[in-house]
Amino acid sequence: MRKTNIKLRNLVFYQIYVRNFSEEGSFKAIINDLDRIKDLGVDVILLMPIHPIGEQDRIGTLGNPYSIKSYNAIRDELGTMQDFEKLIEAIHNKKMKIMMDIVYNHTAKDSYYHKNHPEWYFKNDLGDSCSKVNKWTDVYDFDFSSDKTLWFELLNILVKYARMDIDGFRCDTASMIPLDFWKMARKQISRVNRKFIWLSESIRGKHLKQLRDMGLNCLSESELYQEFDIAQDLDVEPDQKAYLKGEGPLRHYLEALRNQEQIYPKNYVKLHHIETYDSERIAKRLDNDLDKIKNWNAFLFFQKGASLIYAGQEYASNILPSLYEKEVFDKPTDLTDFFKKLTRLKNRSIFANGIYTVHMRDIDEVAYQTFENEKIVYHGIFNLGKVEGQVEININDGRYRNYLDKKIIKVENGKIDLKPYPIIVREKK
Repeated sequence: MRKTNIKLRNLVFYQIYVRNFSEEGSFKAIINDLDRIKDLGVDVILLMPIHPIGEQDRIGTLGNPYSIKSYNAIRDELGTMQDFEKLIEAIHNKKMKIMMDIVYNHTAKDSYYHKNHPEWYFKNDLGDSCSKVNKWTDVYDFDFSSDKTLWFELLNILVKYARMDIDGFRCDTASMIPLDFWKMARKQISRVNRKFIWLSESIRGKHLKQLRDMGLNCLSESELYQEFDIAQDLDVEPDQKAYLKGEGPLRHYLEALRNQEQIYPKNYVKLHHIETYDSERIAKRLDNDLDKIKNWNAFLFFQKGASLIYAGQEYASNILPSLYEKEVFDKPTDLTDFFKKLTRLKNRSIFANGIYTVHMRDIDEVAYQTFENEKIVYHGIFNLGKVEGQVEININDGRYRNYLDKKIIKVENGKIDLKPYPIIVREKK
């Protein structure tokens, strides 16, 4: 979006799946934990869907939170609408923002909308409601070309939550919804809150092409940036996952991060992540190697854009709670102090407006990046593969103090010895 403030790059998001955030699984339990979350350095609490879940063809015992029965109601197990309003107020009292997941591509098969307006839905060749893709078996997709009454119904719901002082929306599968709808939505919400934050989930590149080849309209991430402030970094996720699985080099992921500087608007903001509700925990993928876990989290925060912590990540959790069952994450290692250093660093202006460079080096297991302005340079060296040796960095010879653990780092002949832990140093020009 042309008017997007690049200060959004300094934000730290904390994503919560309310059902599995605690044993209680309620809004009240989140309120009781807000002091800890705030102390972690979080700016925005991002809630996954909180609405009633459909029962027809339900996945699992408790169902898929992205299969929504009604947008106007709150799921009973989480609390009442009044409890939700208390959560909003409590988060604001802690000087944080709250955003919620909006799922407008599809609804539950037995939703209020399908029962009362079946004409709003996408149809197959037989004239039956269906989903455009076969990923989810418990939903029907909207057809936004069917009737503008659908648009006005959905817009009114957005305005309702904005007037409840929600600070932003994460728009699930935003690529599948017409840009004109998002344009209209942004215009309506700006009348309620001009600082409202719009976060898009786009369709990954290969999948986008497949959908377009099927004759379906599907927006690219570049198109979404016309109306959205922030985009999830799903464009680079395939290369990230390939490296973590041992199926591709780190270089491909680094090149993808570097390419973001070339293909998106000058004021683009990405929301970077290393784990979410639909990707395996980073601790588990790294076999609970604490050095590697710290390297990956530090690398996450050192990328250009906002950073996402998925609840439990700060505890190096191994358990990725099921979307469909009751399951609470574990807390094997408390990395709170480490994360607090990263969130404080993220808050510095240079990480919003500095020159960001992804440096390519011969050692494929190491990521080296810099942020610089006319006065200082921050160097980040992340030994993601926990390898030995030396790496060349663009810094004057001398002794520097590692921001993360205060250890002295010696630079000689433009090189440093690799350590098993992440290194972030500040250099004055």
